[in-house]
Amino acid sequence: MKSAGKQTVLLGITGSIAAYKACELVRLYQNAGLNVKVIMTKHAQRLVGAATFRALTGNAVATRLFDDPGNPINHISLAQEADVLVIAPCTANVLNKIAHGVADDLLSTTALATTVPSVLAPAMNAAMLKNPVTQESLRVLEVAGATIVGPGKGYLACGTEDSGRMSSPEEICAATLRVLAQSKSLAGKRVLITAGPTREYLDPVRYISSPSSGKTGFALAHEAAQRGAAVVLISGPTKLLSPLGIEYVPVTTAEQMLEKASEHFDGADIAIFSAAVGDFRPVRRAEQKLKKGEDSSFTFDFSANPDILATLAARRNAARANRPYIVGFAAETEHLLQNAEAKRRAKGADLIIANDVSDPRVGFASDNNRILFVDDAGSEQTELMSKQQLAAIIFDHIQQKL
Repeated sequence: MKSAGKQTVLLGITGSIAAYKACELVRLYQNAGLNVKVIMTKHAQRLVGAATFRALTGNAVATRLFDDPGNPINHISLAQEADVLVIAPCTANVLNKIAHGVADDLLSTTALATTVPSVLAPAMNAAMLKNPVTQESLRVLEVAGATIVGPGKGYLACGTEDSGRMSSPEEICAATLRVLAQSKSLAGKRVLITAGPTREYLDPVRYISSPSSGKTGFALAHEAAQRGAAVVLISGPTKLLSPLGIEYVPVTTAEQMLEKASEHFDGADIAIFSAAVGDFRPVRRAEQKLKKGEDSSFTFDFSANPDILATLAARRNAARANRPYIVGFAAETEHLLQNAEAKRRAKGADLIIANDVSDPRVGFASDNNRILFVDDAGSEQTELMSKQQLAAIIFDHIQQKL
């Protein structure tokens, strides 16, 4: 179990020639006041001896699943001791194993059992890095919340100069310290997040909806949980797995989403409405599947769905409360800043996060986004980046306002 003293870095070292740089990384962690425990793979020990890291850290070095006869589940106890898992260097083999849940040695089983934030520093040949399988693994791990540091470009062990070089120990240490600082920054806070699309059924088999994947809301939920918040994620239908450590509430329609959001709203410190809620629903839903007639035409009457953001913001503002801090999203196709500012004022939100869904690089269901923050202090545009990276930036922005 974790001690009440220093924070512990669990440092995984794999079989890359960059393994020698982990010695300097240990020193940097120690200079920052961190306790370091090391796991080495079999191939890493061919490059740097375990005795080196035992001498540097003052702790036993774990190398095999059954190293300790008194602890038959060593990978669980190591995972429980850690405040952050760092794998540096992280070879293509280990990177791809972790991304796909393979657990066949001490490091991979510990990584799979670890619930704390992770920092990965890839190091490999450029062709291995560019391989589509490796690129997909990097995407999977980043979506899952891992912090990927590098790799950089430089002289590689194979004699070429290209991408794949492990980032410097200083960069890896700095990234680790940022992750540790964030990991408790929302402790004691409650965060409500809505995500995904809503569906309004025309008949038992047909519905109107949007192409929203829920990726942004799920990334936000993961980030909030990683920062120590108690998170409630209310989501419409998606193909995504709910993040660990959160309360997940599945819904289908806009009215259901409002009902569940209302139940959790007053107790929240932060409420983020990222769901793509349908604006309309059919006045009547057919009880049986609609059949195609001779003229193949149908007419439907629609009524407006409740505006979840406006409804709950009005409730807070009427009570003259300053909590929860309310964040809305605006998916626009034109006049991004003007529409976002108009939405913020009309709906009573503290912050609107807008994005241009007409851009195919950042539209619905994409892995990346570029957003515009709009609040009473003005506006700020981000660069194009992954939705997990944006989730971290969004919470950095929110925490400055709390």
